[in-house]
Amino acid sequence: MNTTALLAAEVVPAGSDARLIIAAVAGVAVIIALITWLDLHPFLALSIGAVGVGLAAGLGSAESVAAFATGFGSTMGSVGILIGFGAMFGKLLADSGGADRIVDTLVGRSSTKALPWTMALVGAVIGLPMFFEIGLVLLMPVIILVARRSGLSLMRIAIPTLAGLSAMHGLVPPHPGPLVAVSALNANLGLTLALGVLVAIPTVVLAGPVFSKYAARWVDVKVPDLFVTGEDRGEEEKQQRPSFAATLAAILLPVVLMLGKAFADVIAPDSEALPKSVLDFLGTPVVALGLAVLVGMVLLGRGGGMDRKAISKSLESSLPPIAGILLIVGAGGGFKQVLIDTGIAGVIADAIKGSSLPVLFLAWLVAVLIRVATGSATVATVTASGILAPVAADLSSAHVSLMVLAIGAGSLFLSHVNDAGFWLVKEYLGVSVVQNLKTWTVMECIISVSGLAGVLVLSAFI
Repeated sequence: MNTTALLAAEVVPAGSDARLIIAAVAGVAVIIALITWLDLHPFLALSIGAVGVGLAAGLGSAESVAAFATGFGSTMGSVGILIGFGAMFGKLLADSGGADRIVDTLVGRSSTKALPWTMALVGAVIGLPMFFEIGLVLLMPVIILVARRSGLSLMRIAIPTLAGLSAMHGLVPPHPGPLVAVSALNANLGLTLALGVLVAIPTVVLAGPVFSKYAARWVDVKVPDLFVTGEDRGEEEKQQRPSFAATLAAILLPVVLMLGKAFADVIAPDSEALPKSVLDFLGTPVVALGLAVLVGMVLLGRGGGMDRKAISKSLESSLPPIAGILLIVGAGGGFKQVLIDTGIAGVIADAIKGSSLPVLFLAWLVAVLIRVATGSATVATVTASGILAPVAADLSSAHVSLMVLAIGAGSLFLSHVNDAGFWLVKEYLGVSVVQNLKTWTVMECIISVSGLAGVLVLSAFI
């Protein structure tokens, strides 16, 4: 059991704010210690830490287990399905030769020096309409193969791509987080979108191509043995590959479907017309990625000369390697839910009310504290927007939009062991917890701080 957190519970009164803070901090510390010092599997460490934090925070034994199970199930019901579909699509992309086609095009048309910038652009474009998790599972085969073929460090390729995905996810509508803040603060959607892109561009540059130089020095790891193609094994080049256009169409299909849904939600949010209903269904993340797998079986599989048995074998062999990833990501979601159910977000919100800090910095800080405590960017965004809604009523339209961006930037700060995304990136890249903290976590902090800086600069001119 989480002994550090339980000892804290004995000296801090039940239900007190201090008890919740101590339990959360101690729980995170214990999870890191179990994984890094005792070499315990992350799934087991997260499970122990989650229940221990719940008990130490006074949530109760049954309630702690129930919260963990709820969070695990919720994460598997959303991210877990996406990971499964993404693994199938990625394996099909690799086995058909489609990944070779995309990667050879990217590597062949970009110099070694320009490649990190190209990958940052790819991540930003793919990330514009997509949930981070979908963008990650779609692009991971490309990230790994580009790193393998180009000879560049894995971090020189992965970090720029992840920066593009993450910055768009936190700063630019139509992502759910920014849209929630736009609605709660009554911000102008078009203005928020335009300002979000202005802030996102320098943010991606700093957190992506620029930071990746340092990340590559700090963490020099080999490219994971995932999505290995015949070309990587030294086999003769496939006689038949899907065309570049067909491969690109398969990859962009879920992007287009989700973008269509997002535009429909903006243009006619309350419409019940048939076209809107169709777009809502097709643009649902699980449906969009599931359709990408089905279409990929034709465009990639058949286009790559694979018969039915070869396609079936490719899809079947894609799932066993991700079993550990699924359990770890699910446990991360369970730990996050335990923290949320303890009420720690409310404690932080109460402590912030009445502060005399500048409003845009305050908006960022509230989101940061809740994000670090709960591991959820969505909870951070929703809670911070609710707290600051009365303040936003007295601001100009431009500054309300900037407040949305400040909250979005804060919601990305310091991704660590209570964030399912932390484990998703760690397992795909094959790095240790400490290495992931040095790269992914630092990258997220750079995005957050750079986003705040961009907001403050813009606030001085508009």
